[in-house]
Amino acid sequence: MDVLVEIITIGDEILYGQIVDTNSQWMSAEMDKVGLRTIRKTTVADREEDILTAFKEAESRAEVILITGGLGPTNDDLTKPCLARYFDCDMAMHEQAFKDIGEMFKKRGYEFTERNQQQAVLPTCCTYVPNRLGSAPGMRFEREGKLFYSMPGVPFEMKSLMSELIIPQILEHFHPPVIHHRLIKTAGIGESWLADQIKDWETALPDHIKLAYLPSFGQVRLRLTASGKSLGALQTETQEQIDQVVPLIHKHVYGFDEDILESAIGNLCKEQGKTMATAESCTGGLVSHRLTSIPGSSAYFQGAVVAYANEVKMQELGVKEATLRAHGAVSEETVTEMAEGIRKKLGTSIGIATSGIAGPDGGTPAKPVGTIWIACADEAGTRTRLLTLARDRKINVEYTVMAALFMAWQSLSKSAG
Repeated sequence: MDVLVEIITIGDEILYGQIVDTNSQWMSAEMDKVGLRTIRKTTVADREEDILTAFKEAESRAEVILITGGLGPTNDDLTKPCLARYFDCDMAMHEQAFKDIGEMFKKRGYEFTERNQQQAVLPTCCTYVPNRLGSAPGMRFEREGKLFYSMPGVPFEMKSLMSELIIPQILEHFHPPVIHHRLIKTAGIGESWLADQIKDWETALPDHIKLAYLPSFGQVRLRLTASGKSLGALQTETQEQIDQVVPLIHKHVYGFDEDILESAIGNLCKEQGKTMATAESCTGGLVSHRLTSIPGSSAYFQGAVVAYANEVKMQELGVKEATLRAHGAVSEETVTEMAEGIRKKLGTSIGIATSGIAGPDGGTPAKPVGTIWIACADEAGTRTRLLTLARDRKINVEYTVMAALFMAWQSLSKSAG
């Protein structure tokens, strides 16, 4: 049976956008690792009514409620009094908390002021959870088998409490099922087309293995999530499912789990003794940046030319003036000559080229913003592809980079047989 978790972060500064809530992301990832399923994350203002409502709603949905923030020594820190009210108990000085906080201030050479001493005033119905890295104590509440934990919002303090004390306590209390994830990485195919190709396999998945589609620029990750009692059994089952589905979509599967497309390209280059170079216009060197972000890429990546101007396309890549005059810089003919030109110039196995109108300006009725050509030249010839994208410059560039990398991967995969 799933153990459900809800995370509540408290603080106006998060809602105002003054700080980024990284705590929730980290906590939910840690919960997933130990088989606990986070079902909701809520950010609440520093208002007593809102905080109490969040507590009530979370308790109605989840077995574990994780709360961060609002534990400071100032008047706008309302978490402790709200918890005391919610669990109908008084506030009082906690002897051990007072001692621990006092010793911490003494070790750091700080004065233990009356305001700081108030940090040790806790709801009498809570279990004290020591915070060895800060002055805001953690607190545990239990009601009808459900657990509430309140922690400071300072990330390194919260992570210490969670890792050392809270997660072990939760696991001892609930004994949750095992959760196991696998990712299949695909590119060059849209989510709906991918779903159509694997629909029969997806329908036949056992109830304890769920499939999620995670699309991003030019790629879709397929996430298999299996839950059960034995990690070994789940690992075997998910691998069996992967073995069944990959043949259906093998032309688009470039890796698994932590693999990224540029590392997959690098591995194939090294295996086959191939080299690469790029000729980029609209992507401004981003394709080469992605390729060279991989350690060891000097073994196969030879170099790049960022040819924004037509003069550079002609002088450095050998693009013909007649081609530019007849077809323009953004054309199949030009991008073909760019890919072939960089391959010849640097003597590589593969040449990749991009040329397009990323925007927001520069479009025409015949070639609107988002019109982009990419090309891949190798020993078998030159392949091209027209991309017709959105009107946002960043999206256009990111999608083009992914499409160009996938074209390089296709060239290498074809060579691999």
